[in-house]
Amino acid sequence: MIHASMLRRAGCRRIMLATSALAMVVSLTACGAVADPNAGDTTPTSNASCLGSDIGAKPARLTVTQAGPAALRVLGSCFDTVRYQAEIAVHGPIAYTSSWGFGSRTVGNKISIWDVSGNTPMLVDSVIVARALTTGDVEVSDDGQLLVVATEFDPGSIAVYGLADPRHPALLSQFSSAETVQGVHTAKLGRVNGKLYAFLGIDPVGDAYPARLVIVDLSNPSSPTQVFSEIAGKPYVHDTYERDGLLFVALWNDGVEILDIGGLGTGASPEHPQVLGSVVTAGGEVHNIWWYHDPSGSKRFAFVGQEGPGTVGSTSSGDIHVIDVSNLTAPKEVAFYHVDGAGTHNFSVDETNGILYAAYYNAGIRALDIRGDLGTCPKSDQSFDAALNLSRCDLRLMGRELATGLADVNRGVYVWGVSYQNGSLYASDMLNGIWKLGPAAQHK
Repeated sequence: MIHASMLRRAGCRRIMLATSALAMVVSLTACGAVADPNAGDTTPTSNASCLGSDIGAKPARLTVTQAGPAALRVLGSCFDTVRYQAEIAVHGPIAYTSSWGFGSRTVGNKISIWDVSGNTPMLVDSVIVARALTTGDVEVSDDGQLLVVATEFDPGSIAVYGLADPRHPALLSQFSSAETVQGVHTAKLGRVNGKLYAFLGIDPVGDAYPARLVIVDLSNPSSPTQVFSEIAGKPYVHDTYERDGLLFVALWNDGVEILDIGGLGTGASPEHPQVLGSVVTAGGEVHNIWWYHDPSGSKRFAFVGQEGPGTVGSTSSGDIHVIDVSNLTAPKEVAFYHVDGAGTHNFSVDETNGILYAAYYNAGIRALDIRGDLGTCPKSDQSFDAALNLSRCDLRLMGRELATGLADVNRGVYVWGVSYQNGSLYASDMLNGIWKLGPAAQHK
């Protein structure tokens, strides 16, 4: 997710905005970037253009037995170009997208609500998040009761909405503390021993305000409580991933750290995490993580997204790294996936069928076969990095590419997020809006 940790309201002077999570430089006028936070489209369906499956996508997928990756079938889309679209969360027939607030478009304070029950997504409502200049993560709790949104910048916060009516979220609280005020860049949810928590990545602002990992108790969503905070990451802490009482933390150039927060019976908790192990992946720039549980019960591999330099709307860089976490105290990198001229962003995994879907910015979407052993391969499928003295399996050489998406829609795309839910794939495209696609063909 694109960092803009040094931006502050500073009159109308021209700023060079150094972004961490895309490691690029964006030039903008500060007074334009912080326009009236309630400006823009606030009616449910304004500025949206929704189309069915006749928009130029290939009418059918190739089978995985043919040469080269298949093409994911586009079912429909809805375009909203007033703001840059950002993250996506899907729960049942409803999808929620956030908005990124820099560059030439309107401030990113809007959460769009889409009906995705049919092939064509339809914009049914929206909410404007108070005091937000950009909204990043948007996530629905595992019980479908809450929607949580991360906001930047001062005051950085999480906005918590009730979903008694999923089409019309109701604000319950907007949490901010002295340690989140500089900007909540990411907010992920996890339930530990029955209690819901939010795990926050906090923006750094100079030496006085270093990056932090903050944990918030959401058991009373109308009154969230901060229960943990520590300085983390070099120079940023980005994303987190909680599962089975373990927390994987993306520490950018410090790599991946694995914390016990109540999963191993050692007395650790979200209030008192214990470090288990860490690994620095090739190239650093650790952006996001997914710990994969395959249908056989194996929990051996975690997937790490690297976000390298790029330019919004046109270029990106960064690989997918595979780490073997069978020994949680000594994880190690064993494989990678690379796309020339493009870089990955966020993941969603169809664990039943062993398919990882990755947002790939200007390259659309990539679907990878992640079943079985990814860390063992013949030398012909390996790549050796002399600088790191590291030999890794290359998922492309191993034939793990299953499909690509949005490479055939006759328009430029810049895919931020993907969500695989209920047999369909959804993508948030910064430039255009939301897409609904069919899944990759199941393995033969």
